[in-house]
Amino acid sequence: MVTADPYTVKLEFFEGPLDLLLHLIRRNQVDIYDIPIATVTDQYLDYLNMMRTLNLDVAGEFLLMASTLLHIKSKMLLPSPPEEEGEEEGEDPRAELVNRLLEYQKYKEGAARLHERDILDRDIFVPGKQAEESEEGGLVEVGVFELIEALKDVLNRSSLEAAYDITLDRITIEERIAQILETLKLEGSGLLFSSLFSGASSKEDIIITFLALLELIKMRMIKIYQRAPFGPIEIFALLGG
Repeated sequence: MVTADPYTVKLEFFEGPLDLLLHLIRRNQVDIYDIPIATVTDQYLDYLNMMRTLNLDVAGEFLLMASTLLHIKSKMLLPSPPEEEGEEEGEDPRAELVNRLLEYQKYKEGAARLHERDILDRDIFVPGKQAEESEEGGLVEVGVFELIEALKDVLNRSSLEAAYDITLDRITIEERIAQILETLKLEGSGLLFSSLFSGASSKEDIIITFLALLELIKMRMIKIYQRAPFGPIEIFALLGG
């Protein structure tokens, strides 16, 4: 059987390499001023490999950051030259990256506050889950890297056969999008992320479902939240987005 070309999602629509680094810093619960660069670099490269497996279009800036991290890691592995008496300690190889992260974090938080003002009355949740109830429930919107983390957990728990080439001979992205929307319509918002994968017949089906979710986010037809850091992920349908 001739299969369709692999489906690709452009990741730059969502988040960039600095977002991934901030996610890893939060995930490891480490001080941004004292990043364990070897650990974070290894995890960053694992994410890039996962994104390639998912056929996510990894922008050049992700690869550039990978080179930057590897360069910093190599510099930190080199023995420090002996310091002369009264000589100041050499600059931390991580300093420039830390400054970039702090500046980006400040910009992102400011942009998020402005964005919240702009959309205060625009997004309408489906009946049964109003936006005000979501805010009172302490829901925090989930980014793409939290979703990839959750997907890794689903794949690790799955005993299904691996599928490294994403083809569309089983179900199309469009068909899976329609199925997800129908499920949300029948079961309501607050649908657990993990429940969408319970009936998967292969790892290919799991990945196609994940790509369909990314497309629904891009089309502003759903939003995805957590009630607590690293807690269960819930999917909310939106109307008129």
